[in-house]
Amino acid sequence: MTEEHKPLSYSASDIQVLEGLEAVRRRPGMYVGGTDLKALHHLVYEVVDNSIDEALAGSCDRIEVIINPDSSVTVIDNGRGIPVDIHPQMKKPALEVVMTVLHAGGKFGGGSYKVSGGLHGVGVSAVNALSEWCEVEVQRDGQRHFQRYQRGYPVAPVAVIGKASPKVTGTKTTFKFDPEIFKGEMDFRFDTLVQRFREMAFVTRGVTIYFLDRRTNREMTFYFEGGITSFVRYLNRNRENLHAVVHTEKEQEGITIEAAIQYTDVYSESVYAFANTINTIDGGTHLTGLRAALTRTINDYARRAGLLKDADTNFSGDDTREGLTAIISVKHPDPQFESQTKVKLMNPEVQTMAQQVVGDAFSSFLEENPSAGKAIVQKCLTSARARDAARKARDLVIRKSALESLTLPGKLADCSERDPEKTEMYIVEGESAGGSAKQGRDRHFQAILPLRGKILNTERARLDKILANNEVKALISALGVGIGDSFDLSGLRYGRVIVMTDADVDGSHIRTLLLTFFFRYMMPLIEEGHLYIAQPPLYRMAYKNQAKYAYSDAERDALLKAWDAPADKVSMSRYKGLGEMNPQQLWETTMDPANRTLLLVTIDDAAEADRTFDMLMGSAVPPRRRFIQTHARDVRNLDV
Repeated sequence: MTEEHKPLSYSASDIQVLEGLEAVRRRPGMYVGGTDLKALHHLVYEVVDNSIDEALAGSCDRIEVIINPDSSVTVIDNGRGIPVDIHPQMKKPALEVVMTVLHAGGKFGGGSYKVSGGLHGVGVSAVNALSEWCEVEVQRDGQRHFQRYQRGYPVAPVAVIGKASPKVTGTKTTFKFDPEIFKGEMDFRFDTLVQRFREMAFVTRGVTIYFLDRRTNREMTFYFEGGITSFVRYLNRNRENLHAVVHTEKEQEGITIEAAIQYTDVYSESVYAFANTINTIDGGTHLTGLRAALTRTINDYARRAGLLKDADTNFSGDDTREGLTAIISVKHPDPQFESQTKVKLMNPEVQTMAQQVVGDAFSSFLEENPSAGKAIVQKCLTSARARDAARKARDLVIRKSALESLTLPGKLADCSERDPEKTEMYIVEGESAGGSAKQGRDRHFQAILPLRGKILNTERARLDKILANNEVKALISALGVGIGDSFDLSGLRYGRVIVMTDADVDGSHIRTLLLTFFFRYMMPLIEEGHLYIAQPPLYRMAYKNQAKYAYSDAERDALLKAWDAPADKVSMSRYKGLGEMNPQQLWETTMDPANRTLLLVTIDDAAEADRTFDMLMGSAVPPRRRFIQTHARDVRNLDV
């Protein structure tokens, strides 16, 4: 065997044992989902979840979350306080055990917590391990106890630092994320955290969550006595409702099932599932039970009421979900999640319970409210007819040619590379910009799809009408993923899909129309990180023998200041459209991977994104007017 192919050694000495919290620092993805911005916010959620668990135990009714000026985060609750007495096995104070030992917590035996979001005793110790420093202060038994940690390890033993009122208890945790783990210019986003705390307050009825960002002095307080019924009303406040919110809550065998349901006049579905107050974004058995209950109940009611004839086929799940807004919340003493990040509930018994509880309540509602029942069934009938028409239209859009390859739109300028991992498609506004992009691109890996005019507003149309739009059909054919029931991300022909529109009012509108379409009908494209927005420059500036581009007014002003030149000596062009740039300029500024800036489109919170698209692109005008009036001063790059 040659020296180059000599096998690596593999003996007992090569087996590594990671002590304490070192495993968390070595593999943060296993505990908080990675080291990106989403994982950074997950640190806050883990600490706040512990306070929420105190609320579920009936021991806490106020939680405060503060982002300090140095981006450290403080979470304060008035719960029972983490125990500080000596742990019988570890021979250390329980506080130190909880903060420094994996799989240590009070949620295993069921004696301290009936239900909780924390299950594995991993959350807060993982946060400690991934923090540059962390401090915990506990008020309990008339005393204030304190301990500080650096990268997971105690700096000194737990100490008593003062007295407290015997009636005052609680925990105050402050941590600063470790820049060695979370690298780059990363920081907490106020809006991202606000959305999460709003959800927590909705599903934890009667708990006040106060949030303060001392970096900007922005603050929000959340308290919802109505719980998830208030959540549904909040989501539907810009929609026309077909009936009042249907709410049900029932406990069986220690498991509480709670649901709130309302149908509206929109064409999309807005359903969110929670388990022990944690948003299970991938759903699970509770969501499956809810959907099955609604489909079965509506079919049974429609047959009994004579609204479905013998010759009619039953409604499908898709038919009964159009226009549905629903929240399903489960509180389970022993929930089984798919992973530590708790994105999917796996308990099989929950599906049966959810189906029974929701089915009984919704069936009673339909029987007692025949006008609402008729409106819902009529909505399902219209949806079924439209879905049949959409199926036929979709088959026409994605039918295969004789060569067994998807028919590509004639205006698509394709690339020569066939590996989707290496290719990208620019969706360009107008033929003029399309011409410049086609000439300026790298034909090897960049494809160009020019769109004529504005695509249909997909927030206000059903799928059958959407599929009749030529621009939408061109998009679907070019991407190769299908749409609706036949959507398959594995067929994606381009690894990056880039929206490139003009920096003016029409360009912004076209971009919003495209984002609405992708959000409603190609969500996995966004979730898997394939959708981007190009950032073309606003200005070309020339002084003496220098020519540079500015991508914002701030960059323009900085460049003028750096040149220290009289304004009349600087040649400045304001690009209002991509077509105003020649192919070489477009390549240099917006398409060359070495120089360009792309914005990755992400969804931090699906419920809030749903409500925002509904507000901006839906039929109700007053909410949109209020939004414009509120944010008018924040608009950038708007030509009038």
